[in-house]
Amino acid sequence: QMKKQCDQKLLLRMKTECVPCSLNLETRCPAGYTKITNGTGIPDCRYYLEIKTHTLSFPGCRHHCMKEFEQPECCQGHWGPDCMGK
Repeated sequence: QMKKQCDQKLLLRMKTECVPCSLNLETRCPAGYTKITNGTGIPDCRYYLEIKTHTLSFPGCRHHCMKEFEQPECCQGHWGPDCMGK
């Protein structure tokens, strides 16, 4: 019996919103995602504050998150919702 279903494992990555580093310890990833950075995260972004007529930019931190995702796919030579053969 040949396999009909050959699901692809995908890694989805995302970054949380940029915030002041001191506030980033408590930042959580969205549901289903795992945090792959520690502490205050990575200081690789800037966040903006609007003060009256000016917008100020400050260095900030964000966390990187990932989740594994199985994308259903048929093996070669099979197709359709039930992965039927030729």
